[in-house]
Amino acid sequence: HGAPDERRARMRTVSAIGSAVQRLFRRAAPVQVAAVRSLNGPRRALVTDALGEKRHEGAKLDQVDGTTCGSAVLVALATWADPAELEKLEVRETTPSGIVDGFAARYDGLQKRVHRQTNRLWPQALGTTPWAFAGWLRKHAPGVGRYRVRFVDDLSGTDVDQVIREIEAALGARRPVPLLVGAGVPRHYCLALRISDDGTWRVYEPSSATVRPLDPAAIRERRLAPILGFDRLHTAFLPR
Repeated sequence: HGAPDERRARMRTVSAIGSAVQRLFRRAAPVQVAAVRSLNGPRRALVTDALGEKRHEGAKLDQVDGTTCGSAVLVALATWADPAELEKLEVRETTPSGIVDGFAARYDGLQKRVHRQTNRLWPQALGTTPWAFAGWLRKHAPGVGRYRVRFVDDLSGTDVDQVIREIEAALGARRPVPLLVGAGVPRHYCLALRISDDGTWRVYEPSSATVRPLDPAAIRERRLAPILGFDRLHTAFLPR
């Protein structure tokens, strides 16, 4: 009957239920490349799409603790959408006690503030829900554009192929795509940045502060863990 890990990998995730409901109500309509609008305006990304560890002004761009992966991704999106947000983080001020409040302290502090803002009712120890994630973007980072929550049934080849096309449509238009991965339940946020010439995706993984290459075939095979920490894709946040 197969090993326990293999049986678990063949079980449907909780997000598969959401995917079925979305298909039932036709909320996950196919997105064509031409339907994804590129955004105008200046860009000065905090998290660039070059492979490797991400640092800024000497600070490692990782999540501040074990529950703020979603907050780190939201900060990356907000600063990408509005260079002024990045400039606010770069201001250096001296506190009355003589401590220099620079980028690293502001970056960690912003993650914690975002985490509080996205978890007013939901326990902070459980991370950030997809709805709170998308809602924070609407309220606090309008320049990034509207995103919809797109659940994934990773045991459905049709659904996986469709979501890969949808993600690549967005990445082709230079719109970053947040990804929520996990095991049976969602656990960890990452951020797909662009498609490389070899067809892999450049993905920011906030616990390690690195941008890594991801072969989208790994979504079909449910083997994302070596790159993103967990094997299964639960949700993609797609630009409208």
